[in-house]
Amino acid sequence: MSSETTTASVLNTTFVRPDGFYIRGFYALQHSNYYFIFLGVLYVVTLIGNFLIMSIIWFAQSLHTPKYFGVFSLALVDVSYSTTLIPKSLDVFLFGNRIVEYNSCIAQIFFVDYFSAMESYTLLVLAYDRLIAICFPLRCKTINSNTKMILVIIISWTIPFTVVFTMAYYITRLSYCKSTIVNSYFCDHGPVFKITCSDYSVNWFLASFCVVALYFVPLALIMLSYLCILVALLKIANTDGRIKAFKTCTSHLILVAIFYVPFLVTNLIAWINVNVDTDTRSLNTSLSATIPPLLNPIIYTLKTDEIMQQIKKYIRNRKIAFSA
Repeated sequence: MSSETTTASVLNTTFVRPDGFYIRGFYALQHSNYYFIFLGVLYVVTLIGNFLIMSIIWFAQSLHTPKYFGVFSLALVDVSYSTTLIPKSLDVFLFGNRIVEYNSCIAQIFFVDYFSAMESYTLLVLAYDRLIAICFPLRCKTINSNTKMILVIIISWTIPFTVVFTMAYYITRLSYCKSTIVNSYFCDHGPVFKITCSDYSVNWFLASFCVVALYFVPLALIMLSYLCILVALLKIANTDGRIKAFKTCTSHLILVAIFYVPFLVTNLIAWINVNVDTDTRSLNTSLSATIPPLLNPIIYTLKTDEIMQQIKKYIRNRKIAFSA
């Protein structure tokens, strides 16, 4: 038996679980530390904005409606998504802790992918709310009550959990007998399974299934819901009423575009196996993961009259309290 055959046999029969993975990050970007400081600032602003939105909805009884339950869920997902990604990246690149322990890496793969998928499904939930409100205005309170909306939100959290948990579990079945250098700025699912010496065809299939089930399907349903909304709007004879109804959708449409466009571009490139250098991919994925959670509360604050009214009401009450 030749030495090459012997080596191949050993690789196929020996399961190697590494102590950890080395996160390569940016290898050509100059002054990358400043970039991660920038991400840290974005993270702080993201937390402030989303906690503000959640506080307003929590304390304002008038906002305890299906629509704002969905907005609250989105803000919670935004905080969770950013927290699973940015603080660990700051630890890795600003403090030099580039070796990530094996179990911590698997955990980050799960939570980053889970909350990213949750972002997608929460946008679908908000599209469902707009569909019911505009297409069935007289029956919307019975079709989509607070209790039913909470059930819809729970289902939207459960489906991604099942899919992503399965995807992360199959990473633990891979052997790493060669490289443990991850060509990304975090424990990224694709770059982690691609450095294994095992057959990763199952992982590739699960990654593709995840993109379809957790992103393309929700996006298709969102587009279908807006097609139904468009038909309903065209049936409204009053132009002012038509515009008023459409304005309730603008915030959601902006959020859909901000989230899906960069995400789908990044994943389509990876899906068709186009080689993109690590720095470009890391810049793209980091910005597409941090910008939407930052902008979501800003857009909902500026574009939603009910939330602006609650903020103005709070400011007026504070002024009265100080003047008393």
